[in-house]
Amino acid sequence: MAIKKGQQFDVEITEIAFGGKGLTRIDGQAVFVDQAIPGDQVNIQIIKKRKNYAEARIIELLIPSADRTKAPCSYSGFCGGCKWQFLKYEKQLVYKRQHVAECLEHIGFIRGVPVHPTIPSNLIFGYRNKMEFSCSDRRWLLPNEMGEADIEKDFAIGLHVPGTFYKVINTQACLLQPDFGNVILTDVRSFIKSSHKPVYGLRSHVGFWRFLMLRHSVAFNQWMVNIVTAASDRHALKPIADLLMQKYPEVISVINNVTTRRAGVATGEFEETIGGKPAIADKIGPYEFDISANSFFQTNTLGAKRLYDVVKDYAKLSGTETVLDLYSGTGTIPIILSDSAKEIIGIEIAESAVKDAEKNCKKNKILNCRFLMDDIRNCLPKITQSPDVLIIDPPRAGMHKEIVKQVVDMGPNRIVYVSCNPATLARDLSMMMDTFQVVEVQPVDMFPHTYHVEAVAKLAKKHAVI
Repeated sequence: MAIKKGQQFDVEITEIAFGGKGLTRIDGQAVFVDQAIPGDQVNIQIIKKRKNYAEARIIELLIPSADRTKAPCSYSGFCGGCKWQFLKYEKQLVYKRQHVAECLEHIGFIRGVPVHPTIPSNLIFGYRNKMEFSCSDRRWLLPNEMGEADIEKDFAIGLHVPGTFYKVINTQACLLQPDFGNVILTDVRSFIKSSHKPVYGLRSHVGFWRFLMLRHSVAFNQWMVNIVTAASDRHALKPIADLLMQKYPEVISVINNVTTRRAGVATGEFEETIGGKPAIADKIGPYEFDISANSFFQTNTLGAKRLYDVVKDYAKLSGTETVLDLYSGTGTIPIILSDSAKEIIGIEIAESAVKDAEKNCKKNKILNCRFLMDDIRNCLPKITQSPDVLIIDPPRAGMHKEIVKQVVDMGPNRIVYVSCNPATLARDLSMMMDTFQVVEVQPVDMFPHTYHVEAVAKLAKKHAVI
């Protein structure tokens, strides 16, 4: 049977695919169904048809899977913030481990490697220490809002509909951030609506208010409010800074990032402290970190502790080793490993991140970490001594193939690879298989109610002592 766009079928979802969509097969052809999970019996409609697969949406949930649960958020199914709230958390962990194992096998052709059960997040709601909300001069209406005559349609501040840049939901509360973040969101929404400055048009690129970014310190219960605007105007921002800091002792920093770029990225070309301090502080284990508005810091603070515990365990340090950390960012991993190694060298291309790393080392009185600011491809060939242990924590795109070759040529005894993308993890590991053995892999859940998962792989040089 030739599947065509617009057709409807009654099917049972049998698998879950990488990316979080349900999978069924019609006459042998794969059909991916959004918001569906194994065990669901659904009536679906084909919305996209490709040569080797099709995509569909649920028209009616006929018989729900036993793994379904009631999503507590009213935006579930419409918002891109988290798409798995309707899936029981214990099953989320199972599928995340499955994603890692399947990527290793099907992308990396790596078989027989232990992939351990996913380490759960300490919190499954209220776990995010950073949230970004977009401002828009158009509000995307939810189905229950359609037809309401008095509903405001020319203003929204919130999260996006999945896969879109201009469809912004007027999010009243997000369950992924601590409850107090929603209190701040409400106050900022009211202030922006009553201000004389217009919100930014995501199509027209005209307007002032662009983003609200909230950062939270778990250790000290401090909050940073970072308001991103299209132009500099301290006079317009000072009243909301004063309001928040006078009303809430927890708010210790109000920052204004300014960007004239059209790209929908909540990072400014420059920033100004409007009220309070330029940074907040948080802790991972015994170590304290200063976090500025645009610093990288793991978004799940308590989950980061569990992730780095695995890194430390896999590094197997005795205190005598030289460790090289690629993509070292603001120095989190070097600082956490500092009490177990002789020396740690971090390589990072971003000048601001290197400065933050050096500040964080000074803050924690750490003397055995140093950082090289350079492109890894340029820097690695200049390092003549092979490190005992190599830590790799790249962005989602993974490593450039030239860097993979340089890593192999460097020949450390052990490698610990930290990945937020199982697909690129598998790809990169497959390019090192002639020289290194993948000993084990540990998935760690940092992002409950999403299909995203961190994974830590332990590699040993072949013929070396593990």
